[in-house]
Amino acid sequence: MTTAREIMTESAECVGAEESVLDAAKKMTELGVGALPICGTDDRLKGMLTDRDVVVKVLGVGKDPAQVKAGDLAQGEAVTIGADDDAEEILSTMTQHKVRRLPVIDGHRLVGVVAQADVARALPEPKVGDLLQALSTD
Repeated sequence: MTTAREIMTESAECVGAEESVLDAAKKMTELGVGALPICGTDDRLKGMLTDRDVVVKVLGVGKDPAQVKAGDLAQGEAVTIGADDDAEEILSTMTQHKVRRLPVIDGHRLVGVVAQADVARALPEPKVGDLLQALSTD
């Protein structure tokens, strides 16, 4: 069975928890991504920051993205997947937590990110349809 390590995007860049949301947005633009893992000074994953978070939780409520820290938007424990977990486990985790991107952890170290599209390429069509349906409903 295909593992997270085989389908993930490697060398995922983090935004530091102490970096501003503005800096994170610039990094997203430079990298052409819609989400970045938030890492603490201890290099541990603190959460994920999405472009939607920037719009809804910062800009949409009139906050200054240069003043808000990325770490302020990390909510609870990040949903992750192990590097050696298989595509079925990834599918199950994405469906259960209704997330489109999963940071991939090897031990405590971030080694990549698996996106919905990565899983779609790795699984048979009926299972992909189930994932899309689960992520598209409220």
